[in-house]
Amino acid sequence: MATEENNIVPEGILLGIGNPLLDILISGDKALLDEYNLLPNNAILATEDHRSIYEKMIDKYEPAFLAGGATQNSIRVAQWLLKRPGTTTFFGAVGDDKYKDILEETARKVGVNVCYYVHKGMTTGRCGAIITGEDRSLVTELGAAQHFKSEFLEKPESWNLVEKAKYFYIGGFFIPVSIESILKLVKHAVTTNKTVIMNLHATFLCKYYADPELNLLQYVDVLFGNGDEAAEFSKLKGFPTKDIKEMARLTAQLPKLNSSRKRIVVFTQGRAPTIVAHDGKVTEVAVVPVEPKLIKDTNGCGDAFVGGFLSQLVKGKPLSECLRCGSYASRVVIQHFGCNFPPEPDFK
Repeated sequence: MATEENNIVPEGILLGIGNPLLDILISGDKALLDEYNLLPNNAILATEDHRSIYEKMIDKYEPAFLAGGATQNSIRVAQWLLKRPGTTTFFGAVGDDKYKDILEETARKVGVNVCYYVHKGMTTGRCGAIITGEDRSLVTELGAAQHFKSEFLEKPESWNLVEKAKYFYIGGFFIPVSIESILKLVKHAVTTNKTVIMNLHATFLCKYYADPELNLLQYVDVLFGNGDEAAEFSKLKGFPTKDIKEMARLTAQLPKLNSSRKRIVVFTQGRAPTIVAHDGKVTEVAVVPVEPKLIKDTNGCGDAFVGGFLSQLVKGKPLSECLRCGSYASRVVIQHFGCNFPPEPDFK
């Protein structure tokens, strides 16, 4: 049985919806890895054999906590740059446990108005990160995050936040969880001339975006992805090209319900130039490198780029400024473990 939190604050212009995870980061050792048959530099989904590792990380080590999950990461970064508390809202499903309390407190510290759908009897999604030297072993348990229901959006206090939002950011990882919730949000956005931003997020999720029956792209104003995801989506759509710039151009030109704005497509390629398609033009944006000795963790880099981009998009800044801030945010986060950042941004 599910219950919902009632502490929703009716404000915010950027609303994200996705799978919230509590990131638990520790400086670990080989003994802990061996105890749970983990590799030093790997990422796995937790099994029953790993269930006790999270308590051990908290009780036996000195953990740092982050409000994680790809979409929530991006919302946190956007809020960090926007500064004013309540400018962003995040929806997602959690369990009714101490991990939920830590997760909520951590997200609210930066000013995000987190509004969780709380499932009694379920565990909040967790990602344990065991850092040994330069390696990072990730153990993820999605838990309640997989059980968001569209009924949460129908609550008056939830829908009030939807109506107040002007921008919606929806990650691809959320599509298998609740397509009903996504369709409810994007149809509202189209009828009220609001902006829909989505992220391909993984090659195995591209099938949803390419599905002609679902036809998600018709609702999307801004689409993010990386080079591998762009190639997979293009293959599924039958685009006759292997050139990423042409892939971006063809994706941007797919039919769109809201004709008041042209679709923006942003395909990142790691250190290679970012490809941007908009209004019939395709441009390459050079990536400003970070000194290798300063790099601590590349895992949150893509989420940070999106968060930086969104922080300027909601302020009505030009596309060039959105891209510049995305690059700035990714350079900052890459110098921290997890999707983390200093107390104050220095983006000018």
